[in-house]
Amino acid sequence: MMHVRRFTPQLLRVLLVSAMAVVASGCSMAQTESFTFQADMPENFSIGGIAYYKQTPWDMCQIPSGEEQRFRRKLSKSEQPNTAHSVEFKVPLTDTVHGCSMVLKNVVLNIEGQWGKRELDMDMATAGLSIRDEPSETVQPFSASDPIVFQGQCQWLFRTMGPYRYIVKILQCRGLDANGVVQKSLAGGALQRDQLAGKTVKLVLTMAKEEQPYFDRYWIKTSGGWKPCKGNWGRDIEELCVTPPQFKPFKMPDGRDCTVYPNCTE
Repeated sequence: MMHVRRFTPQLLRVLLVSAMAVVASGCSMAQTESFTFQADMPENFSIGGIAYYKQTPWDMCQIPSGEEQRFRRKLSKSEQPNTAHSVEFKVPLTDTVHGCSMVLKNVVLNIEGQWGKRELDMDMATAGLSIRDEPSETVQPFSASDPIVFQGQCQWLFRTMGPYRYIVKILQCRGLDANGVVQKSLAGGALQRDQLAGKTVKLVLTMAKEEQPYFDRYWIKTSGGWKPCKGNWGRDIEELCVTPPQFKPFKMPDGRDCTVYPNCTE
């Protein structure tokens, strides 16, 4: 005599939970795609990144209480050679945290530049890639074979600091439009998630030809170079220029006393 097993409500709930776990696990295993990130870097620059993830909407997994809903993965940081160079690393489109399925939300790219010989003679700027689920005018589409290329330009901005007015430099990196015009936005842009797997995204960074003062109207450009103004506030650093302009001396990082940047003397 054949016995027919009765499915009680409790058994049905167990089977349903098990099936959902298998489906979620299958999605996590199947969606292991990544895309390739490449960057053309100027000399004495390096780039690294942090990929941020969010929980998938179909995953019923519970994130442990008190933990953030966004998680991050540190990406490889390149070396900083004294020549222009290219770097490449993979960015996973999915991740698993505490058994929960995660998808890529955005990538923050950390750009580090060295402007002097000392270890502290450096500064950092950022670029970024945001991942969108829906098509948008701001999302750059992939062509059949070519990678998506984002153009950017980095600029060294100089200023003085401290009672001895030593020159330091601040790094600023901005996006370029199709005509090569510097934008206010950071380098990088938006990408559509369902187009990314197996593709290549490239960031091409160039350097501005000339350095500029960090503070607008605090320096005056002469035939010999830039001269920092002395204003009405009596501070140690450069001040807002007055009419007629008055100037103050400063020091190069190597300790030289100077009156004009970058030539030091007129």
